[in-house]
Amino acid sequence: MPRTTGAPRRRTLQDVADALGLTVNTVSRALRDLPGVSEATRARIKAEAERIGYVPNANARSLVLGSRRTIGVIITDLANPFFNDLVTAIEEQAIQEGYTLLLLLSDEDPDREQFAVDTALRSGVDGIIAVPVQGRSNPWTAVTKAGIPLVIVARELPDLEADFYSTDNEAGRRMTTAALIERGATDIVLVEEDLQISTVAHRLGGFRDALEAHGIPFDSRRTALVPSRRTARGASLWRGEDAHRVGVDLLESGRVPHAFMVGNDYFALGIYAALRDRGIRIPEDVMVIGWGDYPFSRYMDPPLSTVRLPVAEVARRATQRLLALLNGTATEGVVADYLEPDVMLRASTGPVSR
Repeated sequence: MPRTTGAPRRRTLQDVADALGLTVNTVSRALRDLPGVSEATRARIKAEAERIGYVPNANARSLVLGSRRTIGVIITDLANPFFNDLVTAIEEQAIQEGYTLLLLLSDEDPDREQFAVDTALRSGVDGIIAVPVQGRSNPWTAVTKAGIPLVIVARELPDLEADFYSTDNEAGRRMTTAALIERGATDIVLVEEDLQISTVAHRLGGFRDALEAHGIPFDSRRTALVPSRRTARGASLWRGEDAHRVGVDLLESGRVPHAFMVGNDYFALGIYAALRDRGIRIPEDVMVIGWGDYPFSRYMDPPLSTVRLPVAEVARRATQRLLALLNGTATEGVVADYLEPDVMLRASTGPVSR
């Protein structure tokens, strides 16, 4: 038998039907377990489909059903542990309801975000869960205009009529600030990523509110910004040396605050190193509290106090809301749901000795 050349051809219902001398309709009904086909014939059809490697074409079936049962998930990157865990939890929920995910990344780039939105719409997704870039453009109105259910996560788009689910970043930072003040700290430095997004803005607002509630004035000396790596394609999202440089510069200026609060636990690694390079003890001389509760945090020396984010619950609620919109069972108006995080107090925030 002569060998064929070229790319392999996808097996079709017609191939199964031709091999058995049956109609395509009979084969289709058998493979979808619909009535009207004898059990013996159904078994023959399934065996032949498996033998030749036939796989149902979801796109073709979506033309008949009017749905691909696919959820588009558009996030800024996967290097952020929050977004990584978010996608995992969304997929777990979606699979239980018979949906698959189309994952697209924007890389904190408004142009890439526009491309991701266009791709999702062209792909015929049933709905979208998104973490927006919050850049110079807003491609999301095209989604709602097209009648595609949309749920926004983590970063606000106040001008968009869409459901929103997030960690309550403001409350989380109020709680950590209060915890440090209760342990004797009044000179606290907040180390955050230099990125113009609502999550950072809310954490800064919570910090300011907590200081003022305890009679401590807020000024620019209480914040330090770490240059963001997110706009550099392929760069690691956060690295300890970035915060290390910020910590070194502050300490070399002669200022040793009572406490550092950092925007993620990777920054805490750098602050730890900056303090230890100068023989400054944690927590006896300076307290440190992180954000994210990454797996390594409890194994730092001393174990890092930090904030545990309700990622799985944010994902569950956002996915359930999208599914309700898709199923026509959503009864309330537009939802804005902020979930309070947990403060995990460990040895890095013992009382200062001065």
